Amino acid sequence: MSGTYTTDRLNDIYNRLHSRFGPQHWWPGETPWEVMVGAVLTQNTSWRNVEKAIDNLKGVGALDFDRITALPRDLLAQYIRPAGYYNIKAARLANLFALIKDEYGGMPEQLLDENTAVLREKLLSVKGIGPETADSILLYAARRPVFVVDAYTARILNRHDLITGDYGYNEIQEMFMDNLDADVPLFNEYHALLVRVGKEYCKKSRPLCKECPLSGVGGVRGYEPAVI
Repeated sequence: MSGTYTTDRLNDIYNRLHSRFGPQHWWPGETPWEVMVGAVLTQNTSWRNVEKAIDNLKGVGALDFDRITALPRDLLAQYIRPAGYYNIKAARLANLFALIKDEYGGMPEQLLDENTAVLREKLLSVKGIGPETADSILLYAARRPVFVVDAYTARILNRHDLITGDYGYNEIQEMFMDNLDADVPLFNEYHALLVRVGKEYCKKSRPLCKECPLSGVGGVRGYEPAVI
């Protein structure tokens, strides 16, 4: 879906959220490698829990590539335990490590230097890395203008009649990328703002529509839109 109407709606949503919340300073990782690890760890958990896991790794000096890949799998799992599903995530990290070791000589920066399409394909080839995680790495670690779609994004757009329930990840991503400038800071901030409003207002159940900064933006499906 593209066109002036959709572009205007998406810009309106962004402007309202930015006006209310301001810059979100996301992603909160100190290095591209830390962002990559965090992108895997944040699957199905909050960033607060990921921070605890990252701090555990930093505390034992095991966050850089050589040291983290030298950890026994069970010990890595224990360090990242606060992030939940720690055995599964340890295996997913190990799969990512293997790609970097086998194809890029153990240098994550060489992976991140790949052409955008190739980099995305390589990331998606890693067992346990899906589109959202791959695109988070592309946007926040590799600084590529790729829009990240998550459950908050889909919920907000659906409730404001920009998509229907049968829209998939790629269709939602294309909506943003077809209607907004291909700009890394914009995509970064927009995604972070959608996460913020999704957590605080556009909740899965009992959404706070009347207090939401997006109140009055189109019709809110299933809820009575408030007037600004």
